[in-house]
Amino acid sequence: MKRVLVAAATAAALLLAGGCGGGDGETTTTSAPSAGASYPVSVGAVTLDRRPERIVSLTPTATETLFAIGAGKQVVAVDDQSNYPADAPKTSLSGFKPSAEAIAAENPDLVVLSNDTDKIVSQLGKLKIPVFLTPAAAGLDDAYGEIGQLGLLTGHVTEAEALHQRMSTQIDKIMQGVPARSTALSYYYELDPTLYSVTSKTFVGSIFAKFGMTNVADAADPDGAKGGYPQLSQEALITANPDTIFLADSKCCQQSAQTVAARTGWKTITAVKAGQIYPLDDDIASRWGPRTVDLVQAVADAVAKVPA
Repeated sequence: MKRVLVAAATAAALLLAGGCGGGDGETTTTSAPSAGASYPVSVGAVTLDRRPERIVSLTPTATETLFAIGAGKQVVAVDDQSNYPADAPKTSLSGFKPSAEAIAAENPDLVVLSNDTDKIVSQLGKLKIPVFLTPAAAGLDDAYGEIGQLGLLTGHVTEAEALHQRMSTQIDKIMQGVPARSTALSYYYELDPTLYSVTSKTFVGSIFAKFGMTNVADAADPDGAKGGYPQLSQEALITANPDTIFLADSKCCQQSAQTVAARTGWKTITAVKAGQIYPLDDDIASRWGPRTVDLVQAVADAVAKVPA
C-alpha cells in the first residue's frame, strides 16, 4: 500500500496526512453509546445533534481508531487505503482526491478526513454533511486527543478513554524495559527507495525521540520548510553513517536488509556493516492510531539487538 507518509513525501507538498501483540489492534463489537455519551456534542467546528450512524472514514488512522473504540458498526464506508481492520467496509473512495459526489452517495451523517484537500470540507458543507478533520499528529498527546475527540463525536467516550489509557500503559511498560545506553544511537528512517525520510518534528520522529535516538534526516530540513519529510541525497546519507536503518517501505516497495546492502556505496554505512537494518510494517509505521504501540515495540526490539 502506498501509505500516507510516502504519498506526502513524494508529492513534496502534502504533510502526513496499535496494542503490541494485537492488543490495541483488536477491534471491539460494542455499538451501544457509552455512559458518557450525550448529544448535541461539539468538537471544534463540528456539532452533531445525534449519534452518527453512517460514518465515512477517509483516513486509515481514523478507521482503525473508530473500530478500536467500538464505533465500527457505525462506519458504512472507508477509503481505498483503509486496510485495517479486515472487516472495515473498504471502497474506492479516496482521501487524497476526495469526491464530494461520491462521498454524498454514501448518505453519511459524519465524514472523517485528515486534510481539507480541494476544499472538500466546504463542498460537503454545502450538502449539509458534517466533516471532522484529524490532521497528522505531531506526538502521542495529539494522537490521544484525536482518539478522545472521535469517542466524543461517535458516542464512545468511555471506550476512547480506555483505549488511551491502555496504549499509554503499554507504551510506558515497553519503554521501561529498554536498557539505558551510554551513547545515543543514530538512525535513518526510510519512507521509500528514493530516500524520503522523516525528521524529529514528525509523529514518527517523536516516537524515536523517546528512545533518545539521533535522526540523521534532521539536517536535511532544519527549518521545517519541507514539512518534516525531506528527501536525502545518497552522499549525505552515507556521510551521516547511521547506526541503524528502519525501513517503512518493506511492503510497498519490497525493500529489505538485502536490497539496502546491495545499494552502491552503502556497504560502508555502520548499520549495513553491522546488520542493523530493521524492516517495519509500512501501515503501522505510517499511522498514529491504536497500533502505535506496535511501532514502539518494533523500535524497542530493534534497539535491544544493538550492542550497548
